[in-house]
Amino acid sequence: MMTETIRFDLSDGIATLTMDETGSSVNTMCAQWQRDLDAVTQQVVRERAGIRGVILASAKTSFFAGADLTQVINATADDAIAVFHEVEQIKQHFRTLETLGIPVVTCINGHALGGGWEVALVGHYRVAIDDPHIQLGLPEVTLGLIPGGSGITKMTRLLGLTKAQPFLVEGQLFTPARAQAMGLVGALVAPGANAQAEMRALAIEWINANPASQQPWDVNGYRIPGGGPLSPRLAGAISVAPAMLRKKTRGLLPAPEYALACMVEGALVDFDTALRIESRYLARLWTGPVARNLINTFFFNMNAIKAGGSRPAAVPRHRVQKVGVLGAGMMGAGIAYAQARKGIQTVLLDQTEAVAERGKLHSERLSSALVRQGRLPEAAQKTLLSLIEPTDDYGALTGCDLIIEAVYENRAVKEAVTREALPHLSADGFFASNTSTLPISGLAQTVRQPNRFIGIHFFSPVDKMRVVEIIRGEQTDDDTLAKAYDYVQQIGKLPIVVNDARGFYTSRTFGTFVMEGAAMLGEGIPAAVIENAAMQCGMPVGPLAVLDETALSLSVQVLDQTRSDYKAMGKTYQASAGELLVERMVKVHNRSGRAAGAGFYDYPEGAKKQLWPDLKTLFERPDATVDIPTIQDRILYRQAVETARCLDEGVLQSVHDANIGSLFAVGFPIWTGGTMQFIYGQGIAAFEAKCAVLADQFGAGFHLSESVKATIARFKPLYQS
Repeated sequence: MMTETIRFDLSDGIATLTMDETGSSVNTMCAQWQRDLDAVTQQVVRERAGIRGVILASAKTSFFAGADLTQVINATADDAIAVFHEVEQIKQHFRTLETLGIPVVTCINGHALGGGWEVALVGHYRVAIDDPHIQLGLPEVTLGLIPGGSGITKMTRLLGLTKAQPFLVEGQLFTPARAQAMGLVGALVAPGANAQAEMRALAIEWINANPASQQPWDVNGYRIPGGGPLSPRLAGAISVAPAMLRKKTRGLLPAPEYALACMVEGALVDFDTALRIESRYLARLWTGPVARNLINTFFFNMNAIKAGGSRPAAVPRHRVQKVGVLGAGMMGAGIAYAQARKGIQTVLLDQTEAVAERGKLHSERLSSALVRQGRLPEAAQKTLLSLIEPTDDYGALTGCDLIIEAVYENRAVKEAVTREALPHLSADGFFASNTSTLPISGLAQTVRQPNRFIGIHFFSPVDKMRVVEIIRGEQTDDDTLAKAYDYVQQIGKLPIVVNDARGFYTSRTFGTFVMEGAAMLGEGIPAAVIENAAMQCGMPVGPLAVLDETALSLSVQVLDQTRSDYKAMGKTYQASAGELLVERMVKVHNRSGRAAGAGFYDYPEGAKKQLWPDLKTLFERPDATVDIPTIQDRILYRQAVETARCLDEGVLQSVHDANIGSLFAVGFPIWTGGTMQFIYGQGIAAFEAKCAVLADQFGAGFHLSESVKATIARFKPLYQS
């Protein structure tokens, strides 16, 4: 029997169900697969008398990829009941196969994620290829969902409430070797051409040795490992777990909370009732806005970037061999470490060799921490450090196929080091500036080949931040853009591509967040209210704390440079209320930020930071309107408006770059799916109406021009385009 997604073969009493979705590189729980599962399950039942064992296998390079996510993003609240019944039907087929009394073995030849791992769990026994690159597990919470195909119920009963929690509430993945250590996989075979045949041989061997098989929870006397929720050992921890989880999610990400509730509630009832509980929770998430937002961005948008969605397609792939970094400060040292970790020869140059050596120490500290944690062998650390050459000699840059300027935000200094370094660049190399605000086209005026000049904007700390912003200047050619894109992917980062403008995309949008916070302080709203309101709506930290971390003095330096640039163009720059307040903090009150020990916060030695008490007397007003929802709207909508303006002006050219950049570089709340997805998630009409209200109350920063409105309507979320 052959369906479009599952092949049924019966030989010598062994029924093999081979999943092989037509026209797809992976197997998914698409609508056709669900129909085919029904058909082959009925076939197994009909031929039960002649079947002594069932093997679940895959004809793809991976085992099974999970749910068809296009079904989720197109679902509405009205679909909840249908989703519930659909999931229940899938699980009924699973239960039919595993309760026939005959052994079922799963042969895992590749990744088995989400619904794929749930398919694997249908087997009473599992065999897998011992490849550390194979990922197994249930990552649904990272996409705003929970495992709903019996994954929560089974993992809880296989591992126990405590041990299962990281894999269900956090979505941690594991390798086949770790799965075997946990008892989730029974046997491993070595990778290679014979792996599939060896797995099948082990499967048949197990079937022969276990002619009558049951799942553990179907055996009389079964108990959940470690005890149930009412066990004295667990009751205390379980009672505080929701509060601890809420502290992490702030109530904005329902999936982890639902997963925890499903685990505990399911452990209090029989297996089949637990499955229904699981289905109800999943149906609610499946048809809710958060899952839609997260799937759009973390699956569709992320895949677009990984596939080179903003990279010139006609340019061949390129890998750098030797890279020079100008400036061994915090940023330059971080770039050097990121490169060396990926095996790239790096020249780290500064004014003196001693300063460059201090920059290399950054890599030594970070890599030593990995060695202590057992995540990096000592030999690998030595290799990493040997790849970094600290120097004050520009001649050491000879042969670099990329040179990155990473000195501080001063146009004259950047131009000076660029001129001195360029003669040493290889014939087909390219040059990049790590500037966060200065227009690339202006910096490129000092070089002979501006087509080979580009912006590569890293974020601090480089070792932790996943996104890198690539800025295309007016004369940057496709070859240079493609090389920059490939370089960012080579060092394991996510590239987003923007066109040249002051502040580009990320710094410009980030600036609206922090300056809106500063403006609210200037309006008399208490600093603590602003900070807490921002975090309650999902920002990682409050705007005033972020300004301290990035240095108020840097914001003023950028402001001064902007005024100077405008003056050179015969214009006058009109600073915002927030910018003027920050300037006052630095120039009048001598509060430059955390590095100086004094900003919006005080930083007492050996104690937690505290808001500067004088903020109360200097800025707070008793007549100020304190409305938390409005404060949060100002924080979220202001960033979304600026993103839409960037898209309208051509600074941004895609929704996927906007969303990924806002989440990973700006810190926009995860639950929204990013700034543009926030707009589409609210509904365009509702978003425009809210912006009109905010513009009337708080100024032009929230105004949507007709051109911007047309741009919002023209661009759609990636999954609809």
